[in-house]
Amino acid sequence: MFETFSSGYYLGRLFVEPHEGDHAVMSQDDHERVNQALYATGEGVERLDWPLVMKIEQQHFSVHGDERVPDRTLAVPDSLLENTRIENPPELKEVLLAKADRAEQLMGFQRDQPEFGTGGAV
Repeated sequence: MFETFSSGYYLGRLFVEPHEGDHAVMSQDDHERVNQALYATGEGVERLDWPLVMKIEQQHFSVHGDERVPDRTLAVPDSLLENTRIENPPELKEVLLAKADRAEQLMGFQRDQPEFGTGGAV
């Protein structure tokens, strides 16, 4: 679903559609599979429900799993879609997924700078 793109990101293509929730969500199965394949270290028992950190165009946001979302689909709150060029959702779109160390850095920045990424973004 995702392949190496750069030192900080993987690249994938997902159908992006609007969502009325507070945060972005994707299929629970896809979420767990991506978490295990790209974020797990392989040491001991690991959680597979950590939020993924994705980026569409210039917007970073956290993504959670949701059983109601179809496979290969990213449901994004309307407030986050306003800043993108998605015109006819659901639209197949290139999506960047932060690698584990980059995701940790972005989440740390969110903790240190609460005003960063308001509106559900990371």
